[in-house]
Formats: sequence, C-alpha cells, structure tokens
Amino acid sequence: MEKTTTYRIPIYKVSLIRDGSHKSPSKAITSPPDAFSILEYMQGLDREHFVVLLLDIKNKVIGINTVSIGNLDTSIAHPREVFKPAILSNAGSILLAHNHPSGDPEPSREDIEITRRLVEAGKIIGIEVIDHVIIGEERYVSMKEKGLM
Repeated sequence: MEKTTTYRIPIYKVSLIRDGSHKSPSKAITSPPDAFSILEYMQGLDREHFVVLLLDIKNKVIGINTVSIGNLDTSIAHPREVFKPAILSNAGSILLAHNHPSGDPEPSREDIEITRRLVEAGKIIGIEVIDHVIIGEERYVSMKEKGLM
C-alpha cells in the first residue's frame, strides 16, 4: 500500500496596521499646495523618503504610507510596494511624494521615469495617480503642474 503525503499550506490574513498619525492643516487634496501642507514634515530629512498619500474618491486623505527610505539621493519605489497600501485601504486614488535632501525639488530623469511607470501601473490596477510632488527646502515641484505626467 502506497503512503500519501499531505502538506500543510499556510493560511494568511492581510491587514493594514495604523502606525500613528500626523497633524495636518488640510484633509483633502484639491491642489499641490494642499499636498505640500501635509508633507512639509519631509523638509530637512537627511535621506530620501518616498511616500504615498492614500485618497478616497473625494480626494480626502485616508492615510500616509512610507514606501521606502533610501539614502542621500535615491529611494526605491516599486509598483508592488506603492500600490499595496492603496489596495489594502480601498483608496480611490493616490498622490506620490518624495523629498530631495539637497533641498532642490527639481525632478531628475529617474523621478520622471518612475512616475510614468507608476501612472501606467495605476491605470492597470484602477487606482489613479493624481500627482507626484517633490519636496525641497521651503518649496516643492508638482510633476503634474510641470506636465511631466
């Protein structure tokens, strides 16, 4: 008689965990200055942080997720990591943001490329990327306003 083998397959539960909160003068994003008012805390950080603002269908911010913390001039923003919190929180759209520790918020070639890639991924998933805001010292650049997305 032949012995049958059985396998134990893990059962997972995926969840989003609140890790704190952030005071903000604005609850909804109606323009790039609204995003900047929420993201001003990113000024002066010594490393590049890539974050995603999770928005409901009326562009109210339902959460902020730090996707990655890089080094002085680079952070990683893979579509899988960017859209994971958006999917888990049932976001209607997202706003991308990262800081430039140099203080100069002008987008690099890599910033433009990753933004285009994330916009395309969002179209496939059904979650719109409404803007990508780069935070510098006392100023910001909206890639949407610059026509770069």
